[in-house]
Amino acid sequence: MKYIISTLGCKVNQYESQAMEAFLTGKGHVCAASGEMADAVIVNTCAVTGESGRKSRQLIRRLKDENPGAVVAVCGCYSQLSPDDVSSIGVDVVFGSGDREKFIEAVERACLDNEKIRIIDDPFRRRSFEMLPAGAVPGRTRAMLKIQDGCVNFCSYCIIPYTRGRLRSLPVEKAVDETCRLRDAGFMEIVLTGIEIASYGVDLQGKPSLADVICAVADNAGDMRIRLGSLEPTVITDKLCKRLAETGRLCRHFHLSLQSGCDKTLKAMNRKYDTAEFYEKTVMLREFFPNCGITCDLITGFPGETDEDHRDTLAFIEKCAFSAMHVFPYSRRPGTPADKMPDQCPNAVKARRAREAAAVAEEMTIAFLDAQKGLTLPVLFESGETDGSCSGHSDNYLLVSTTGSGLKGKVRQVRITERKDEILYGVID
Repeated sequence: MKYIISTLGCKVNQYESQAMEAFLTGKGHVCAASGEMADAVIVNTCAVTGESGRKSRQLIRRLKDENPGAVVAVCGCYSQLSPDDVSSIGVDVVFGSGDREKFIEAVERACLDNEKIRIIDDPFRRRSFEMLPAGAVPGRTRAMLKIQDGCVNFCSYCIIPYTRGRLRSLPVEKAVDETCRLRDAGFMEIVLTGIEIASYGVDLQGKPSLADVICAVADNAGDMRIRLGSLEPTVITDKLCKRLAETGRLCRHFHLSLQSGCDKTLKAMNRKYDTAEFYEKTVMLREFFPNCGITCDLITGFPGETDEDHRDTLAFIEKCAFSAMHVFPYSRRPGTPADKMPDQCPNAVKARRAREAAAVAEEMTIAFLDAQKGLTLPVLFESGETDGSCSGHSDNYLLVSTTGSGLKGKVRQVRITERKDEILYGVID
């Protein structure tokens, strides 16, 4: 069977797609070459916003048209939330956001028997963590390890608790086993990811903390460096920072979930912190991890947000001096409290505010890049030689290019000499 896997959404979805590819290749199936017709088209969907749902439908239709006669199989958060909408497109296999191995078995069955299959569970009934093989797409130097699933924060704009269910964690000993396997496979960096990794361990016996699992992974990582997925700012404490700094393996890059720089809006979003606490956490991270990159997500035009609120947000993000930001205009998601809130912002206002925030973000990114000139950064090279150069990411997650060959998969100390646009250039020390 020749297959295509197309993925929308977060790093967890990317992780689960590569796990599905591992299941497929382990059964002897092969990825269709570019332009080649596939026997099975798999779409791993996203539902984090209303726009994500639209993109999921659009992608399913396009791949279905491009591969006439192929079995079309859909999984992920959007199909978990809206299985009827997915089925109406003419999909053959409809699953939700769990049981990826059974999903692949259903795809195989549909290809053999021309069978229509639909299995949607109740995510709130899930009690155990779904073990999936960690790793990466062949040829990559960075691997992902999912350590947590589910979320119970119930932010007013977010549908994910309803598509992922309760908090579930990978036991520490299993995380260590997977780390050893990735280390022995030659990966040089491991990304610990999950839906809400700050809540790691609350479901496990003994309630190990996020610091416990990170330190256990670090103790068994060999030469691998460790990068963290998105963090809730509430998990950042002196104790956590001290333990992580002592590992000597942690990348100096932290993605904190901000969403707004206005306290009134944060309260309406049902976030669990205010701007004063958030800023305190950025200061703490910089004390323990000098020259760290701190990135964030920002939603503009949330219901009830005024121009003054927006100006407060712009001032706050400048104060935090992020190294990069993901800026999104608020997208209504039916089924969330925010969708029913009064004072919805017009699309034009949301887009204008997003442009203004993105402009501030770009200035901060350039300032952070310029501050690296003359410094020496550890860089994991991810590309082979192209026109005499190799490139990769520094531990503080900046793209760095240098002259050389044979560097892919290796970490080298690079002294930064200049910036061109958003790429740093340097020489190996």
